[in-house]
This record gives sequence, C-alpha cells and structure tokens, in this order.
Amino acid sequence: MMSKANIIVIDYGAGNLRSVEKALKYIDASFKISSNPSEVLSADSIILPGVGAFPEAMKKLEETGLADALKKHVSVNKKSLMGICLGMQMLFEKSFEFKETEGLGFLSGQVEKMQFDGLKIPHMGWNSLTFTKESPFERDITKKPFCYFVHSYKANTSDENIIAYTEYGSKVPALVGNGIVFGAQYHPEKSGDTGLKMLSNFYDWINNEL
Repeated sequence: MMSKANIIVIDYGAGNLRSVEKALKYIDASFKISSNPSEVLSADSIILPGVGAFPEAMKKLEETGLADALKKHVSVNKKSLMGICLGMQMLFEKSFEFKETEGLGFLSGQVEKMQFDGLKIPHMGWNSLTFTKESPFERDITKKPFCYFVHSYKANTSDENIIAYTEYGSKVPALVGNGIVFGAQYHPEKSGDTGLKMLSNFYDWINNEL
C-alpha cells in the first residue's frame, strides 16, 4: 500500500492548532504538529495556521528558525505550503498591521487594514467564495461555497495570485496561490463539510505530487 504524504502543522504559539488537528484527523491525513525546523525540512507538505498579530507571529517564526526552514522547504525542497488566516497573510512580502513588517515573501503583495464604510471590522462570519482559476481545492465543491472568516486585514495582491475571492465591501482575496504555495484567508477547518472537502482535496493533491 502506498504510504501517505506527511504534513507538518507548524506550532509557533500563534496557531489555531486544535481545530486544524481535528480536521486533519477527520480526513485521515498523516500529520504531526511540530515546532522543530528539522522536521519541517523532512515534511512532504506544511500547514501554517495563525491567529493574532502579524509582527509578533513573524518574530516567533524568525526566532525559532522556522522562517528559514519554511523558505528552504519551498525554495530548496520544492515542497508545498498552505497558510491559514494569519498564516496566509504571512506568505506575502509585508504587512502594515501595527507597523510595517516583512513577511515570508512567497507571494507578491502586502497585507493592509480593511476599511469599508458601514461594514463591521473585523469581518467575521460566513461568506461565499467565487473561484477565478483552477487549483487543487475546488474539486466537487459547490459553485459558490460558503466559508468562515475572521479577519481585520486583507491581502493586496495581483490577480495572478488570487484563486478565489469573497465580497465584503470590495473583492477580498480569500484563496491565494502560486505554484506550490497556497493560502486561505478563511478557516477551512471551521467551514463545515465544504472546508473539510477542500482540505481533503489539498491532501489528495499532495499525495499525487509525491
């Protein structure tokens, strides 16, 4: 029997680990939660979750050596990475949350405060996605699936990096990616059957890429 791809879920003290762990168990993925840079470099794929503030999260990644390990995982080992919520935002070049802070730089663009007249910030709740191009995620997904969002900042990036967007005052990048790096602004692990199916699709894609 073919062995399953091994995912490392990054633990750097700023991630929603329990919900991600529960979702990965549900889809029968082979995974481990780790803060060890060496284990990151041995993984078939990485999930970078995140809640909280961009500057503090990046500081933790850098101080622990995880930022360098993530960069080597993608650029040297040529293995996939998926960021969730704050983890998705850290995939970009920089953020202006509290202060200008460099991100991991996998995707071109920057993270900016959401400011829309008459709409509550943070953007919290269920919103539909509109897919703009193919990706590993949308197989057997309804045309405009609803997913769960909690965020006050959004990515400002080119259309080439946007796989799906949601409408909240304007088009907000919801699912981004380029090559083997992907990010979800929403929480697939909290988005019911739709989110679980997206994670399952991603895991199937990882296995097919081995």
